Amino acid sequence: MTFAFTLCADDFALSPAVTAGILEALAAGRLSATCAMTTRPGWPEAARAFRDQADNADLGLHFNLTLGGPLGAMPRFAPSGAFPAMNAIVPAAWRGALPLEEIRDELRRQLDAFEQAHGSGPDFVDGHQHVQGLPGIAETLLAELSARGLAGKCWLRDSADRPKRIFSRGKHWGKALTVAGLARGFRAKARAAGFALNDGFSGFSDFDAGADYGADFASYLLAPGARQLVMCHPGHIDAELARLDPVTASREKELAFLLSPRFAEVTDLAGARLARLDAPRAA
Repeated sequence: MTFAFTLCADDFALSPAVTAGILEALAAGRLSATCAMTTRPGWPEAARAFRDQADNADLGLHFNLTLGGPLGAMPRFAPSGAFPAMNAIVPAAWRGALPLEEIRDELRRQLDAFEQAHGSGPDFVDGHQHVQGLPGIAETLLAELSARGLAGKCWLRDSADRPKRIFSRGKHWGKALTVAGLARGFRAKARAAGFALNDGFSGFSDFDAGADYGADFASYLLAPGARQLVMCHPGHIDAELARLDPVTASREKELAFLLSPRFAEVTDLAGARLARLDAPRAA
C-alpha cells in the first residue's frame, strides 16, 4: 500500500546558495513544494529561476517575522530594523501584546512582493519558525488572505500533528509537540475561514550535520496523515547564510541525501510517493 506525501523545502531565497540547492532538488524531482522568503534581496531572481519548475511543484510564501528585517518600518515590532527572536515573539503572542497592525502591514508587503516577482499569488502560505499559528498572528493572516480572495485558492501549513503520530515516529518528538502546542487552534480557525490544510506534519530536526539524515527522513514517513506534509531545509552554504542563520552544514547534508539513490530507497521502502498538496482536495 502506498501513500502520497508533499515534501517542502523551506527558506527559498534566504541566500543565493540556499536557493541554488533547492533548485537542484526541484530539477531532480525530489521536492513537490518550496516556500519563499520575500524579505530577502535575492527573492526576485529566485522567483525567475523557479519558473522552470512551476509545473512540478507548489511555490508558497514563507511568512517571515524572525530572520533579517522587514520590508517596511515596524517601529514597535522591529524598532532596530531587525526582527525579534522567536523566544520574544511567543510570550508576547500569548499575552496579546503583539502590534498586530504592524504585522498585518508587513504581511501585506510580503504578499505583494511575492505577487510582483512571481506574477500570481502563492500556492500556499506557512511561516518561518511556524509563526503562522501563533495567537494574533493566525487571525491576522487568515483575515488578510481572505480579504485577498485566497480562501479555497491556496492551502495553509498546519505545523501541528496528532500526538499519537508524533510519538510513533520515535524522533524529535519534543520539538514536534512544542510546535503543535504553539499552533493549537490554528487548524480549526483556518478551516472555518475556508482554507485547506495538510493533514499530518513531520520533518523536525536537530540540524546536526553529523547525524544520519536518511534515518531521520525515514521516520518522517511513519504514521502519515491523509495529506502528509514533510518539511526539509536543503541548500548550499554561502557567507550570507552564515551571517543570517545558524543552520548551515546540515543543509548540505539534507541536499546530498535528497539527490542520492538512498532517497528513492527510503521512500520506496515506506511506500511513499511525492505529490503536490493542492487546495481543492478535501482536508
